[in-house]
Amino acid sequence: MGKRDDLIARYAEDLKSKCGMTPDMALLTKVTIACGPSIYNADASTVASSQTAELETVKENFLIKKLGLSDGPELMGGIQKVLETYGRAERNKYRAVVYYMLTKHFGKEAVYG
Repeated sequence: MGKRDDLIARYAEDLKSKCGMTPDMALLTKVTIACGPSIYNADASTVASSQTAELETVKENFLIKKLGLSDGPELMGGIQKVLETYGRAERNKYRAVVYYMLTKHFGKEAVYG
């Protein structure tokens, strides 16, 4: 297995153990690939959930630009719900896992079809 496969396995384990979800591996793989090289960078591979600017970036670059959602309070609400599911105390919130859960939360799996 390559490094990306190892990361996808780690993300799947986070979804199972920390989020109580059974991941759709095909979707998780597509979301991870779409994250690009950021998954290999220690800082970029995680979401700094306590930083407002970081959450705005997730909203702008992922929810609005990638998923094509319209801006509104429900976007930040969705982000907060996903972070709550992941666990506020969880230090490393992987970007691919957060994006996967946001994709599921907003029912936008077709974007990765």
